[in-house]
Amino acid sequence: MSTTPAPPSEPSSPLAIPDFRRFWLARFMAVGATLSMVVLIGYQAYDIARTRYGYSTEEGAFLLGLLGLAQFLPLLVLTPVAGWAADRFDRRVVAACANLTDCLIAVLLAVTTLTGALSLPLLFALAALHGAARVFLGPSMSAIAPNIVPQHLLPRAIALSSIAWQGATVIGPAAGGFLFAVAHWFPYAASAAMLIGSAMLILSVRPVRAPQDATPPHPVRQMIEGARFTWRERFLLGCITLDLFAVLLGGATAMLPVFARDILHVGPEGLGIMRGAPALGAAVVAAWMAWRPLANNVGPKMLWAVVGFGAATVAFGLSRDFAFSVAMLVLLGASDMISVFIRSSLVQLNTPDRMRGRVSAISGLAVSASNELGEMRSGLMAGVFGAAGAVVFGGVGAIVVTMIWAIIFPELRRAKTFAPEFLHEAQREAAKDPPP
Repeated sequence: MSTTPAPPSEPSSPLAIPDFRRFWLARFMAVGATLSMVVLIGYQAYDIARTRYGYSTEEGAFLLGLLGLAQFLPLLVLTPVAGWAADRFDRRVVAACANLTDCLIAVLLAVTTLTGALSLPLLFALAALHGAARVFLGPSMSAIAPNIVPQHLLPRAIALSSIAWQGATVIGPAAGGFLFAVAHWFPYAASAAMLIGSAMLILSVRPVRAPQDATPPHPVRQMIEGARFTWRERFLLGCITLDLFAVLLGGATAMLPVFARDILHVGPEGLGIMRGAPALGAAVVAAWMAWRPLANNVGPKMLWAVVGFGAATVAFGLSRDFAFSVAMLVLLGASDMISVFIRSSLVQLNTPDRMRGRVSAISGLAVSASNELGEMRSGLMAGVFGAAGAVVFGGVGAIVVTMIWAIIFPELRRAKTFAPEFLHEAQREAAKDPPP
């Protein structure tokens, strides 16, 4: 008597899915490698400006702002193309190509550092190339997760993915700082090896390609469609722009080389610890949310989290004690993680799969604009008020922006769950099949 085998049980965790485990590790390796590289680019640029060119502290801080702008400009130009590519081609291949581009940057940094050929123009050029690679990596990686885990596990997958990101943000810069103290070229070589490993892991995931229309519209029309969808979804628009303006004003990371070298006097090792501190706080919160995902009052919690982010930024700018400064950076990262988790969940759960790449690209542009333009804002203000003054002003600005957004986007205050509750005409129209 034959028996029919029982159907496989549904996984209870994203980590029970082999493709997600490979995706998770690939993300961890890529983020750790690139952030270690980016932090040291900033430190070397500031150090070269101070030692070879005789720049003052304020002039060196302004240079760091320009370095952030160099990373942002490719993101601004290429974001529509990157989102379209993530929706049109195999997302694994797009992500792997971006990783290999960053690998080339790491190799060039290792060689020029070892030979003494590193210069400010080269650092700016490589920073811009990294910005171009990152704009393609973000949408493709963000759009992969919803295709390899069941929808009911997606919030937990997003939290686990955030742990990979934040854990790598802790370990990568800290390890890079210590390796830099051993040999200046060493962390770049290690980053290159990790990026190759990340590319191989992401290619081992099953093919991930967005559903395609029988006769796809012109690429420009598809790019416009993604922008229109985001603009008309007020809930998503409010979340994305809140993150944009709050972090644009409140970002303190650009000034960390100044704090490490000239304010707290802790050198590259201290810089690595400070750069990883926000991610430590974020990783702890992400681990908690992977176990107990947020489900209720998500809008008010996001708003209060951004207020906490601004307050911790102000306290860091005023601190002259290294341990207290690190503690404030941990708190800053924990607050930011709550906002990031809510925003990422809303973007992924409220976007049709065929448009996830484009919408993720727009969301990624907002994040990058807030980070890179925030670095430029910090650099410009530091040239006038000093690094500490620029950080304090930014933290106060983040709190003020949150108060304004709570008024002009009442949907954020009223949001109770991740489920759509407000007008979603754009989503309904985007989900329809396009006319032949």
